[in-house]
Amino acid sequence: MPYRYLDEIATADVAFEATGGNLEEVFTAAAEATLNVMVDEPERIERVMRVAVKLENTDRDMLLYDFLNELVYLKDARKLLLRVENMEIKEGAEGLSLVAELSGEELDPAKHPLGADVKAVTLHMFSLERADSGWKATAVLDI
Repeated sequence: MPYRYLDEIATADVAFEATGGNLEEVFTAAAEATLNVMVDEPERIERVMRVAVKLENTDRDMLLYDFLNELVYLKDARKLLLRVENMEIKEGAEGLSLVAELSGEELDPAKHPLGADVKAVTLHMFSLERADSGWKATAVLDI
């Protein structure tokens, strides 16, 4: 499993650590960890609609922060439960850009048992760093 929850980090919130061999993999693992907090049975989410996300930031960690908060926003504002279909992160002279195709469906409480209500990704203990096997991210979700 490319992520694990860190019970010892946050008692009132949910903390997790995600790993991946490259940035796309660690961003995808972090997205899955976030989704699994919001929905008890994410495997029930059908990939019937697609949503494109484009983000830019000068820092890798803040790009991940923005991406995870975008997933929370899409759940709250548009009632969409989305998973990463594919993603590309490019580094350029101006910073980093992320282009992701997400797929999923509208939230239906009868079909998707809700987990914790994630309000936001916090900056508390938030990190993205190189690890022996690629990348490691740590995040705390405000619930």
